[in-house]
Amino acid sequence: MPNITLPDGTVKTFTDPITVFEVAQGISPSLAKAALGAKVDTQLVDTSYRMTKDCQLVILTDKQPESLEIIRHSAAHLLGQAVKCLFPSAQVTIGPVVEDGFYYDFAYERPFTPEDLQQIENKMQELAKANYPITRRELSRDEAIAYFKGLGETYKAEIIEGIPAGEVLSLYKQGEFEDLCRGPHVPATGYLKAFKLTKLAGAYWRGDSKNAMLQRVYGTAWADKKSLDTYLMRIEEAEKRDHRKLGKALELFHFQDIAPGMVFWHPKGWAIYQELERYMRARLLELHYQEIKTPQLADRILWEKSGHWDNFREEMFFTETENRTYAIKPMSCPCHVQIFNQGLKSYRDLPVRFAEFGNCHRCEPSGALHGLMRVRNMVQDDGHIFCTEDQLQHEAAQTIGLVQSVYKDMGFDTIQYRLALRPDKRVGDDSSWDKAEDALRLAMKSKGITWVDAPGEGAFYGPKIECSLADCLGRIWQCGTIQVDFSMPVRLDATYIAEDGSKQHPVMLHRAILGSFERFIGILIEHYAGKLPVWLSPVQAIVMTISEKQSQYAEKVANILQKKGLRAQLDLRNEKIGFKIREHTLQKVPYLLVIGDKEVETSQVALRTREGAELGVMTVDAVYDTLSQEIARKGTKT
Repeated sequence: MPNITLPDGTVKTFTDPITVFEVAQGISPSLAKAALGAKVDTQLVDTSYRMTKDCQLVILTDKQPESLEIIRHSAAHLLGQAVKCLFPSAQVTIGPVVEDGFYYDFAYERPFTPEDLQQIENKMQELAKANYPITRRELSRDEAIAYFKGLGETYKAEIIEGIPAGEVLSLYKQGEFEDLCRGPHVPATGYLKAFKLTKLAGAYWRGDSKNAMLQRVYGTAWADKKSLDTYLMRIEEAEKRDHRKLGKALELFHFQDIAPGMVFWHPKGWAIYQELERYMRARLLELHYQEIKTPQLADRILWEKSGHWDNFREEMFFTETENRTYAIKPMSCPCHVQIFNQGLKSYRDLPVRFAEFGNCHRCEPSGALHGLMRVRNMVQDDGHIFCTEDQLQHEAAQTIGLVQSVYKDMGFDTIQYRLALRPDKRVGDDSSWDKAEDALRLAMKSKGITWVDAPGEGAFYGPKIECSLADCLGRIWQCGTIQVDFSMPVRLDATYIAEDGSKQHPVMLHRAILGSFERFIGILIEHYAGKLPVWLSPVQAIVMTISEKQSQYAEKVANILQKKGLRAQLDLRNEKIGFKIREHTLQKVPYLLVIGDKEVETSQVALRTREGAELGVMTVDAVYDTLSQEIARKGTKT
């Protein structure tokens, strides 16, 4: 006799087990028709799911965000069905839901082509309109292996062979296509109304380059066509804003194979980098950080003591000399402890706040490298605070405040927070982890912010707050981290003299605000589509002449602005002024100063913006005031 509690608090009692569909039918035939699936307690299920005990039930239609996972899961199967219809010899392997969509990997005798992709999408539309019912059945592990081997699906059989014996597996069928899957799925293919295949890629079986190369087909699926169109427009806009394209067009940086995953900064790109560094240095000085610099190489003994050797070794670069193994530092924390350990520290000295623009290297897989967003050589705005347990919550809260202030200056108003909790592979005892996690929770509460817990996602040495910002397209970028560490100070023998005269280990707070300069600059370029705020623009003003007669005065104007600290440049070329204006507008220069005979006579300039707004004729001092006021606003929207 299950008692089923609905979202409005209504409790419905049934004498026998009952399916989600039957409950929906009893509420309203229209609800039953619209139901895509359901959430029973915390589990997503099909509408055919039978409830046998008391539970909470949310019936999902296309109005609830949770239904997207069911839609995308089902769209992956629709993709599998279409490929098998068109290419019967293709084998299906795995097809998970990913952010904003899904993919399916296929083993086929040749790579799929863009023409194949369109043909597959057309077949998916045809199969969706056919409205095949989607049904579920269960098989034992051995029955499932035999079944898929009989179909010639050797990859699927191999997947099942890795499942423990005795497991009961579920299969979903639509038309002639049947696949291994946990579900849930929509009731029929006709419920899939808005999807599109987006790209092709290669992928090794089980992610191992020693295995066969498979054909990966990516797609996206949404509840309705309007949502799909909005997403596709966002993707199109994201492509226009791709920092790799803009980096080349604006002459900011480049990459090449002689140093994979490592940035070649051009003068303009380096100007952005240096301005960002100056800004961060000033902000850290306000909070009494001491800037330090540590070596690029350290003996493996240090990394063994810190725990990185056992927990991070696969992501580190190494070198050997004179029978010693050195690691190129992937992060600065163990080296910062070495500086803390020099000289006796008292409780009165704490907190000690160290900051370093730390040059780090990590052995990222070549296939994962992605412009500035994923590199092998990065500079982190690294910081470590050594404090007492009593000071920990205050220091964490102060760091959260710094994150909020910095992101606002960069032009980001929305921040999301996650608390990444203890992973299975970790150092330290449970009591230390309890204290560390509680301190971060209290710090976030003190700042009045909300967050979500992320069980198992903490660093091996401690929990962390992950600070993510939303860009103008609504994309979420995880940047800042605040991590509590009770273990490393113990492992590396960091101590201070407590008030009672005893030796104690400090708590170590690892923190980064931007994350890495490279990635954050990439985010800024895409957020602003290359039109960086004036304070970050590599060239803030360009002084242009209409003819050669104004060259001497133009040089004087540029010199005045440069001496006042502006990044101003000259364009004295013998080109038409319209050509010059267009060229510098395409280069995203914020302010364009035009000088003709009239401006020379009156000792003024004509000022215009990269957006084409004419701001009128004014003195050089007025130009400076205009720019300096905007620079002071940083990226804030005022």
